[in-house]
Amino acid sequence: MPKVALIMGSQSDLPTLQPAIKRLRSFEVEVEVRIMSAHRTPDLAANFSKSARENGFDLLIAAAGKAAHLPGVLAAFTTLPVIGVPVKSSFLDGMDSLLSIVQMPPGIPVATVGIDAADNAAILAVQMLALKYPELEPKLKAFKAEMEAKVLETDQNLQKGANC
Repeated sequence: MPKVALIMGSQSDLPTLQPAIKRLRSFEVEVEVRIMSAHRTPDLAANFSKSARENGFDLLIAAAGKAAHLPGVLAAFTTLPVIGVPVKSSFLDGMDSLLSIVQMPPGIPVATVGIDAADNAAILAVQMLALKYPELEPKLKAFKAEMEAKVLETDQNLQKGANC
């Protein structure tokens, strides 16, 4: 079974990660949610990342706001893919978080989604996991077909004048 760690810098990031937790579970991906800080618990973050593969994780998703160092710190200590979720903060509407995560130095990549876009992080994770777990592929196809059907239904309703 695929296994993903969702790591946040503080409890206040949990609402941002909830859509990712829900989405991953809808694809039957095992999820472990943790709080650890790149600044307040750096040893915990480093040790978790170093042992993530040995502990059965396939991928890490990390949400962080403001200086947003957590995804990069995790990526520095693992060869697993890391997806960063910039969290909108009271400073710069999350642009500081986005730029902190996306501007990693050479050799320490972090895939980065939009500000507060944890659901997209989960979908990207499932797409990556489908390379190793082919049983996810039909679920992804069904998910995309469902999205298409919703758009088509909305368009049909619009064409009927329901929203004009």
